[in-house]
Amino acid sequence: MNRARSPEYSLAAQDEQFFLPSFCDGWLVFAVVVITELLAIVIALVSPGFSWNPWGHLGLISLYMQWIALSSALVLCVARPWLARLSNAAAGLICYLIVLLVTAFVSETAYWLKITSASMLHIEAEDHAVFLLRSLTIGTVISAVVLRYLFLQHHWRQQLEAETRSRIEALQARIRPHFLFNSMNTIAALTRSRPEAAEEAIQDLSDLFRASLSQSHDRTSLDEELTLAQRYLHIEALRLGGRLTVEWEMDNVPRDVRLPPLILQPLLENAIYHGIEPLPQGGSIRVSGRVDNGQVIIDISNPVGDQEAAEHHNGTRIAQENINQRLRLAFGRQAGLMSLQENGYYQVTIRFPEERVS
Repeated sequence: MNRARSPEYSLAAQDEQFFLPSFCDGWLVFAVVVITELLAIVIALVSPGFSWNPWGHLGLISLYMQWIALSSALVLCVARPWLARLSNAAAGLICYLIVLLVTAFVSETAYWLKITSASMLHIEAEDHAVFLLRSLTIGTVISAVVLRYLFLQHHWRQQLEAETRSRIEALQARIRPHFLFNSMNTIAALTRSRPEAAEEAIQDLSDLFRASLSQSHDRTSLDEELTLAQRYLHIEALRLGGRLTVEWEMDNVPRDVRLPPLILQPLLENAIYHGIEPLPQGGSIRVSGRVDNGQVIIDISNPVGDQEAAEHHNGTRIAQENINQRLRLAFGRQAGLMSLQENGYYQVTIRFPEERVS
């Protein structure tokens, strides 16, 4: 059965398919200013008037180019919601024409201001047609290069997201066979001696598989993620008994922050499979969290034996790389995963922005 999609969902889908970034973002405006200034310096260096008045010449060229760049960014910022409804080819052509129109308007304004200044100072002014043609030629080349770069960057990002989603689906479509078999053996052993515990384990296993089959682009709350992780640990505790202990230090992290689903469970599974299970005496997993400068930071550490230490990194690399890509896909460069092994302990740290569930 097809479900009706909300306007918010449709707008978000359109935005994901649109190649033009939002020029309303502060970091992008800053990038426009810096790149334009670098181009102004290059153009000033090759201009004839730079030798006799370098700073004044650079100042005028910078002011002129910043007018064009910031005006174009403003128009594209305002027009972006409408442009996002078009195809990328049509939107790209319209963006190209918008930049050229802005360039022509600013150039015409700058020329008449220059004419006024030249008449007051009794200086011969530059030919009108030559000035406009040179400005439009430079604007044509630069805008074509920039739009082409934005389109290629968008295409590359779509390819990366498709590849990442395929890896995520492969990761979410399964829970390690050894975990499933061990869980079923644990449930079978508990059926007669502890039927209530066996029923709880079946419910926990059902919740884990339901979460593993959820959509990869959905978000969940940290509270739900911790509940799922605790269900998984409850099954493993039934199997390992006193060999497994878990220390929780998550009181300093809000439970309503958002993150992709099934982030903690694979890390805990790695900690048990590569750390706790090979040790005859077992060990303790420590899960701690904190908030620092708007970033949620969660550490998961576990002991590793001497023999397992060399194999631990290779054994966990695939799952960790998938989780790192999922965090980057959800939050960009503000999120990620790091790992560290020293003094007989292996620690994984994940970080992501403190975004609350609405």
